[in-house]
Amino acid sequence: MFEEFAALPVAESFVLINGHDPRHLRQEFDRDHPESYGWEYLESGPVWRIRITKLSSTDLPRKLCDVRAVVTNATAADAGGAVWRLEVGERQLDANVVHLPPGDQIAQHIGPDLDVLIVIVEGDGELLTETGTVPLVVDALVWLPRRSQRSITAGALGLSYFSVHQRRPALSIGSAPSRQRTPG
Repeated sequence: MFEEFAALPVAESFVLINGHDPRHLRQEFDRDHPESYGWEYLESGPVWRIRITKLSSTDLPRKLCDVRAVVTNATAADAGGAVWRLEVGERQLDANVVHLPPGDQIAQHIGPDLDVLIVIVEGDGELLTETGTVPLVVDALVWLPRRSQRSITAGALGLSYFSVHQRRPALSIGSAPSRQRTPG
C-alpha cells in the first residue's frame, strides 16, 4: 500500500477497496505522511471504498513534540529511559528523549557501531570515558563516537537529553549464510 502511494505523482490517487473501515491504515498514514495525503470515503460499508491522494512530492517538515513538556512529564512521573521516540516508519534517523532520575546511570558499555549526538535539555550529570569525565550540563552538545566506551550518570537534579543517530537496520529472520569449504 505504501509503495503504491510512494509511486504516485502529486495530485494522483488510487481507490482502496476493503471489507471494513481501515482505521489502522489511516493511523499509519497520519503518523508517516501527515498533511501529505488525502483520505476520502467514497463508500462506507458493507464494502469500503477510499480514495487516497498524494498531496506533496515528499513528506512535509513538521513539529514532532515539545521536548520541555516531554521532560516535565517524565520528571513528574519519575520515569526513566527513553520517554519519547521518533515513530515515523520510513526514516533514516532514530531520535529519542531520554530521562534519568537523580543518581540513575547508564552502565559502562561500548556503544553501537554508529555515531550518536546528544543535547542536554535539563539537569546535569557526567559522561565517563576511557580516559576521563565530561560534565553534562544544559545546552551541551556531545558527540559519542561509534564503538566508544562510556557510561552516563545523572546528577542530583536528574538528567534529560535528546539523542539522534543514523537508524539501525531492522532485524530480520532469514537463513544463515552458507559456508564454503576450501579444498585440502
